[in-house]
Amino acid sequence: MPTNIKGPALFLAQFAGDDAPFNTLQGITRWAASLGYKGVQIPTFDPRLFDLDRAAESRDYCDEVAGICAEAGVAITELSTHLQGQLVAVNPAYDMAFDAFAPAHLHGKPAARQEWAVDQVRKAAIASRNLGLDTSVSFTGSLAFPYLYPWPQRPAGLIEEAFAELARRWKPILDAYDAQGVDIGYEIHPGEDVFDGATWEMFLDALDEHPRAQINYDPSHFLLQQMDYLAFIDLYHDRICAFHVKDAEFNPDGRQGVYSGYQPWLNRAGRFRSLGDGQVDFGAIFSRLAQYDYDSWAVLEWECCLKSPEQGAAEGARFIADHLIEVTEKAFDDFAGGETDLGQIRAMLGVQH
Repeated sequence: MPTNIKGPALFLAQFAGDDAPFNTLQGITRWAASLGYKGVQIPTFDPRLFDLDRAAESRDYCDEVAGICAEAGVAITELSTHLQGQLVAVNPAYDMAFDAFAPAHLHGKPAARQEWAVDQVRKAAIASRNLGLDTSVSFTGSLAFPYLYPWPQRPAGLIEEAFAELARRWKPILDAYDAQGVDIGYEIHPGEDVFDGATWEMFLDALDEHPRAQINYDPSHFLLQQMDYLAFIDLYHDRICAFHVKDAEFNPDGRQGVYSGYQPWLNRAGRFRSLGDGQVDFGAIFSRLAQYDYDSWAVLEWECCLKSPEQGAAEGARFIADHLIEVTEKAFDDFAGGETDLGQIRAMLGVQH
């Protein structure tokens, strides 16, 4: 049977805040539903909205969370462990910068921070199962990204060892997810060691093609790298389990290109935009995903250097809804067909029996 993409849904991370209605799960889900969203992706790293430790221990708490969402009129699409996943693998060059992703008592303690992050990501597998979810989303983290540009020349084996170590850290986690029947959709993202198709293949190969290693597809990161984001779907559609609907634009000139000259977001050649304000061809993306029977959620991840989050969220719900495809159950030219007649077919081909 044909399948339909579900949506619109909203990633809550960029909207959570200290003021109502954004400071509680009840308030923010009701707000999302009022804009037309039918699903929410929950950040497990924001205690104002979700308690991951409790969710891994208590089915009653998970039932309470699911009830709050259902009462608001939205489903839970996935749990996100983006920040914790980032901390599974951190190059020392980024230690101080990424300490902000962990509790204060772990700052300056890379080994303890990593142990905490691994525990958090593992708990998200149990919490996902307690919530009846088959998919979660995360980051891979990074050991090799400071060496992205091949100058100075990289020592032979540096990248291979980085991916081997990344796999050593993630394979036990993926095995734990497999035990729970949950996939991890990794967001392919600059700043992670897995930031394009080539690095995804390296990661998957190091993981021995682990079945729980999947992709959270976000075309904005591919546009900013000047990749063919539609061909990416052709290549890896069998591993795409989640979809962040995020827009971006790339306007190179005589001063800037892909690297954007250390400029702030507003002045960068490549920058994120609200849905419909950038250059991503979402009509083609939704068509391509529908062609390959993607049947999970289309989740808005709002990031924009110009527009307010409130306006972006309101417009985003309508934008996604307008791009959802009701997949047809019949061919458009069925009306012109007839009953199969083998004799007629052979006659048309000039075949004698």
